[in-house]
Amino acid sequence: MTTSDLKTFGLSDAQLAELEKLARAQERSVNEVLADAVDLYIKEKQWSALKRYGRAKSRELGLTEADVPRLILESRQERSQ
Repeated sequence: MTTSDLKTFGLSDAQLAELEKLARAQERSVNEVLADAVDLYIKEKQWSALKRYGRAKSRELGLTEADVPRLILESRQERSQ
């Protein structure tokens, strides 16, 4: 990706300069740094979605944080049988 591509992508001059500085410091290409940033963003969004699902499911089932140790114990006992 060229500098003009990154500007078209929507990065400001300050963002682009910082990105290039970080890439140089890590001896990596700007593309590698951006790919890592996108991967991290995707993983964070997936994790957030999973947490939202878990909160909704626990409310639906009437579970609280206090139930967690008991549920872990029950799960471990089931697995050991």
